[in-house]
Amino acid sequence: MMSRSYTNLLDLASGNFPVMGRERERPRMMPRVMTVPGSICELDDDLAHSVSSDNLSSLAGDRMIIVANLLPLKAKRRPDNKGWSFSWNEDSLLLRLKDGLPEDMEVLFVGSLSIDVDPIEQDDVSSYLLDKFRCVPTFLPPNILEKYYEGFCKRHLWPLFHYMLPFSPDHGGRFDRSMWEAYVSANKMFSQKVVEVLNPEDDFVWVHDYHLMVLPTFLRRRFNRLRIGFFLHSPFPSSEIYRTLPVREEILKALLCSDLVGFHTFDYARHFLSCCSRMLGLEYQSKRGYIGLEYFGRTVGIKIMPVGIHMGHIESMKKIAYKEVKFKELKQQFEGKTVLLGVDDLDIFKGINLKLLAMEHMLKQHPKWQGQAVLVQIANPMWGKGIDLEEIQAEIQESCNRINKQFGKPGYEPIVYIDKPVSSSERMAYYSLAECVVVTAVRDGMNLTPYEYIVCRHGVSGSETDSGVGGPDKSMLVVSEFIGCSPSLSGAIRINPWNVEATAEAMNEAVSMAEQEKQLRHEKHYRFVSTHDVAYWSRSFLQDMERTCADHFRKRCYGIGLGFGFRVVALDPNFRKLSIDDIVNAYIKSKSRAIFLDYDGTVMPQNSIIKSPSSEVISILNRICGDQNNTVFIVSGRGRESLSKWFSPCRKLGLAAEHGYFLRWAEDQEWEVCSQSSDFGWMHLAEPVMQSYTDATDGSCIERKESAIVWQYRDADSGFGFSQAKEMLDHLESVLANEPVAVKSGQFIVEVKPQGVTKGLVAEKIFTSLAEKGKRADFVLCIGDDRSDEDMFEIIGDALSRNIISYDTKVFACTVGQKPSKAKYYLDDTSEVVLMLDSLAEATDTPVTSDEESESSA
Repeated sequence: MMSRSYTNLLDLASGNFPVMGRERERPRMMPRVMTVPGSICELDDDLAHSVSSDNLSSLAGDRMIIVANLLPLKAKRRPDNKGWSFSWNEDSLLLRLKDGLPEDMEVLFVGSLSIDVDPIEQDDVSSYLLDKFRCVPTFLPPNILEKYYEGFCKRHLWPLFHYMLPFSPDHGGRFDRSMWEAYVSANKMFSQKVVEVLNPEDDFVWVHDYHLMVLPTFLRRRFNRLRIGFFLHSPFPSSEIYRTLPVREEILKALLCSDLVGFHTFDYARHFLSCCSRMLGLEYQSKRGYIGLEYFGRTVGIKIMPVGIHMGHIESMKKIAYKEVKFKELKQQFEGKTVLLGVDDLDIFKGINLKLLAMEHMLKQHPKWQGQAVLVQIANPMWGKGIDLEEIQAEIQESCNRINKQFGKPGYEPIVYIDKPVSSSERMAYYSLAECVVVTAVRDGMNLTPYEYIVCRHGVSGSETDSGVGGPDKSMLVVSEFIGCSPSLSGAIRINPWNVEATAEAMNEAVSMAEQEKQLRHEKHYRFVSTHDVAYWSRSFLQDMERTCADHFRKRCYGIGLGFGFRVVALDPNFRKLSIDDIVNAYIKSKSRAIFLDYDGTVMPQNSIIKSPSSEVISILNRICGDQNNTVFIVSGRGRESLSKWFSPCRKLGLAAEHGYFLRWAEDQEWEVCSQSSDFGWMHLAEPVMQSYTDATDGSCIERKESAIVWQYRDADSGFGFSQAKEMLDHLESVLANEPVAVKSGQFIVEVKPQGVTKGLVAEKIFTSLAEKGKRADFVLCIGDDRSDEDMFEIIGDALSRNIISYDTKVFACTVGQKPSKAKYYLDDTSEVVLMLDSLAEATDTPVTSDEESESSA
């Protein structure tokens, strides 16, 4: 039975699902768990349809709900074939991250199981896992599971995120919308399980990896202020790769429903930010070391932190390994040999065959290692169906046979290939014996093999050392530059795995290096790995979640949009939409009005090809200017020639051109110069600089004004244009350091203009002039859309305290678009601005009755 939330899967996957119920400000305490599967209802007063447990959590404080594709559990059928036996998966990263969370924080896990549980048993299994393990299993129907995991996750996302483009149906797989629908449906099912145990005001939700990238949208639609974090454990590809995904914007917008998005490396985060810039027009800001994306008033934090290992678990497994017979057998087997080790999953991106080819090349180029060096390659069987798995296995086996045949001899094989499951303790034994670990993955998210190896090579203390096992405090690493752990291992030899010859030389250098240098490199690595463990990682992530979500309850939040276009708009409590009724009422009652209007992006759409005002705008302005109590100004960055031509029908309209350098009170009056600066020699310095950037930046141009010079890059590549603008800003500030000018950046522009020329000074001049005439303004309307208009908003805010407008003046400072601003009001777009002005024009046309005059004077 489908939830009431979404009933049409096709609508859901195409992004056309309906808006769900709004979250109440303080919902009453919800039952923490639902132990019997059923229809998940909207979280409103109608709770009669849900089947809930009466056992509430004993912890009233914050909780952490960890959501992942798989629960950190192992499962096997009981010997009597009646039911299942469960235990913790000690190797699971999700299980270990609890160590970094506060001791009194309750942790729940939501995810699927690696086994197929009969529907008849699912209720019992759910109740048991919740009670004993605090785990909430998600049971996906087989038809959805196949298309969700083996389909969209493994045939679309996983190859693409590892830089494999779907050039043919056999190479990466063509996009299949039914698989996307299954992916969305599966994410929805996971979100339902989260909602079953969720207390939205107390809980944190931490979603993991690419399997659940659209889950934040489902949760955010239900709970505007829910604290949601997301961490991607795989690489995030460059924008050139990612933009080939047909559902690219849907996934980006879903991730931005999180409060914090985490990545292993800056490269992955940089690619994500580039995609947000190129596809959504969002630019990130860095403040005090923290990176954030402003998204409809919310700041989405970007976390860069490589995950670590669990030191205690590795140490205990190492001690167990030293006591097992297998360790002694391996020590005897490789006695007198130099062991190089590879531990990889068996898939196309781990570069196993490249490693074998490098070993072959090393033996050829450095014959001293023949009969001495051994490469032990452990290939862990892949979970699920891999791409081109049979071809990979055949290629690896052929290379192993060839190398062993060419360089092997009785009692010696240069390649030891292990393609069966290896226990954790046995893996630790191999780590302890290896002189060097080699990782040649062509693309990998993190890869913790080097970290585990470093800890195992650090030796042991106590009885293990006394027993003669010992632990050499030295290690060497040859790692691919394309894996997530590479940046944090500064003592490793980094290689391009595609360069087989260079990899072979790196392997030779690693095993030939002086013992003292090996030890120094090892000590450097060990300090990092031991202090930046999984607990440090989870603790840091939680702290950043708390910091990012700190102002959730200070802002007013509401959801807008359909499908994956849904987003939460977060506004300051004092920042609200301008009410036409309120402003019309204030307008009618006032006697002296000052109205300031920006032009581009305010009364004229920013991207309009036709730049001149419409006849509708001209008519409205004429009607408003017709009232002798109104002083109306267009305050624009455009030149006075254009403004004079466009607004020539508006004879009583005031114009402020070039951000207020030129000012004219009406058409029959002369232009005034509002700046004392008349020397424009600096233009001869600024223009050549701008011209050099224009020549180098396709799509950019220079606009020359009488008082200013502007470099525009609206039609250039957004990323390159933004980078060039930042560089130009520094260049111009250096060149013009001794000139009386200001260099400012704006929306796709860099402008140089005389100092002291701002739109704010226009407002101040007009307020002062009205006050001198005894017509101190008691109604102020100021509307603008960009950074230059903030100067007007600021001056208007100070005007009251400076007594240049009446103490009871009704002030309406309004920005266009919902964004951080010094204005207290907003309108969504230029059409709403024109509609509001039309309402004022109608009020101007309507004569005021004597009763209304009496009420106004009263």
